[in-house]
Amino acid sequence: MAERAQPLGATGAIGIAAAAAIPLLILLATVAIIRVAEPGSGLARADWAAIRFTLWQAFLSATFSVALAVPVARALARRRFPGRGALVTLLGAPFLLPVIVAIFGLLAVFGRGGLVNAGLGMMGLPQISIYGLHGVVLAHVFFNLPLATRLVLQGWHEIPSERFRLAASLGMDASAVNRHLEWPMLRQVVPGAALVIFVLCTMSFAVALTLGGGPRATTVELAIYQALRFEFDLDRAAFLSLIQLAITVFLALLAYRVLRHAGFAHGLDRPMMRWDGRTPVLKLLDGILILFAALFLLVPIASAVARGLPEVLGLPQAVWVSALRSLGVAGASTVIVVALSVVMALAATRLKSQGGWIETAGLTALAASPLVLGTGLFVLIHPVANPEALALPVTALVNAFVTLPFALRSLVPACRTIESEYGRLADTLGLHGWVRLRLVVLPRLRRPLGFSAGLAAALSMGDLGVIALFADPDTATLPLQVYRLMGAYRMEEAGGAAVLLLALSFGVFWILDRGARRADA
Repeated sequence: MAERAQPLGATGAIGIAAAAAIPLLILLATVAIIRVAEPGSGLARADWAAIRFTLWQAFLSATFSVALAVPVARALARRRFPGRGALVTLLGAPFLLPVIVAIFGLLAVFGRGGLVNAGLGMMGLPQISIYGLHGVVLAHVFFNLPLATRLVLQGWHEIPSERFRLAASLGMDASAVNRHLEWPMLRQVVPGAALVIFVLCTMSFAVALTLGGGPRATTVELAIYQALRFEFDLDRAAFLSLIQLAITVFLALLAYRVLRHAGFAHGLDRPMMRWDGRTPVLKLLDGILILFAALFLLVPIASAVARGLPEVLGLPQAVWVSALRSLGVAGASTVIVVALSVVMALAATRLKSQGGWIETAGLTALAASPLVLGTGLFVLIHPVANPEALALPVTALVNAFVTLPFALRSLVPACRTIESEYGRLADTLGLHGWVRLRLVVLPRLRRPLGFSAGLAAALSMGDLGVIALFADPDTATLPLQVYRLMGAYRMEEAGGAAVLLLALSFGVFWILDRGARRADA
């Protein structure tokens, strides 16, 4: 088909308007923050400390995550064993795992009454504390080690299998393979993976809220939250938001330029065979690394479930009401994501090569921190209405913005494939507008659309960010309720609520994703 723009129609026009509205909303929030911010007095010592802590903990988290991910990814790349596929799939689970549930699991293992301190007490050794810098870094490594492993493992998969066959025929051992094949790949893949994780850790509000705090363990986002919720200092909150926005935008642009593929030539797609790691020592080492990664991921989650499952049925009514509230927010967020991503993907498809800006507009949501966007909306709403009264709609909107880029990355290629395969036939049959969408596009878009909807619902269910800025005691969502129970040292109820949140988050993802797959079968 000719590489030229096609007639847009009503759906395409709506998609263009939606794409333009995303950077416009970010711009409005930024302008509102700029108008309120008064940097005349400059940054206080505590503000400089928050900036340093934000960057330092992100650097340590990215360094440890990638340093641990490289040997784990190497072990997975050269070993084949029953359950390997399930383990690689499990590496994506922390992305859907609600942050507050993971933190509860880490507390169950490393907290004051956790498994590690219980073992240290039995041996007569002093206990450890999970709060502060080391706790924040530990939580970030828990979340980002799987992501780093997947990114680095993808680099190994991009090395053609013929390279390893040639290395074996030349008699290369593991060190030679590492020097000539693996190290060149790692030099290209690792910097981008580390920078992506660095960006994510600068925007990790919930981890700092629960495990940080205090003058020496406060991030910029946590300082924004404290300025709004405890001091109601809009000037300081707005000024800190500009600093956080500058950090995230700069790092996001840098990550976009640095992140790239390994750049190996294409192979013949033969099965990957590895002859360089067959010594008993390397087999034992790889087995230990894979076991470590599995235990590091599974033990905190299993501990959280074991501690909280018996408490679920006895949870107070307020927790169940919060669960229904979270389902409502997740449902609204999912509807927004599905509607926006579909019309934007269709518009980008119809515009052909001219539609790249639509994807770029969607990706701008990644550059704006959700808490900064929430602060801007708080500043916009405050003069005309009570922000607490709009806590749930604003939370649903911001959650949709966070998830929209992931949905676009899934739907745009699928829409382009549909157009290339069925577009000319649909034009010949005169199928346009809603009829074309219903008969041609949506039936073939079920799988990526179901996945995107499930992802949006799960991420919104587990969000503990914007709701913390806006919510009053009567409008708490389930993640905020878990945090409040933990803060009140009602750990049994917090455990039960955490298990309920875990079940709902993975449940909505499974229902939407699996439902779309069954409908497509």
